[in-house]
Amino acid sequence: MSTLKESPDHSPSIPNLAKAIFTVNRHAKTATNPKYLYLLKKKALLKMINEGRAKKVGLHFSSNPKNSQQQSDVLVVCGDYTFHIPPCKEDFSTLPHFGSLDEKRRNPKTYMNLTEAKKILQLYTGFIEKNERTAHRKRPYNKPVFKPLGQSY
Repeated sequence: MSTLKESPDHSPSIPNLAKAIFTVNRHAKTATNPKYLYLLKKKALLKMINEGRAKKVGLHFSSNPKNSQQQSDVLVVCGDYTFHIPPCKEDFSTLPHFGSLDEKRRNPKTYMNLTEAKKILQLYTGFIEKNERTAHRKRPYNKPVFKPLGQSY
C-alpha cells in the first residue's frame, strides 16, 4: 500500500526521505501557505545532516534573494537529490562558495503523493502541523432568545 521502506532501525530509507523532501518542496513552491512545508523540509534535512544521512557541501547564491540583496543558501546533498536551506553563521566560514546555481543540474523525477510525503517526514521529524481550521473553529450557532417588549429579566 505505502512505498515507505524502512531501514533496520525503523527509520525511513535515505531515498524515501529524499523523495518525500523533494515532493514537499515542489508543492511548497505553489502552496497558498508554504510556511509549514518549508519548515518540515528544513527540519528533515537538519535531522538527516545530524545523523550523517545528508551532507552540507557548499553555498550558492540564492536565485530569489530577499529585498533584492545578494544572499546565499546552503547546498545539501541527500542521496541522488540536492536541496537548499538557509545558512547559519558557521556555514560561511566552513563551506566553499560555488557562486551561481547551475540551472542545468536537476533532481531526478519523482512521483509521490503529498499526503504520503508529509506523513513520512512527520513520522521522521516528529513535527506535526497544527491544523489552523480546528484552532479557529467557530462556536456552534445559538438560536437567539427574544424577550417581549417592556419586560426586563
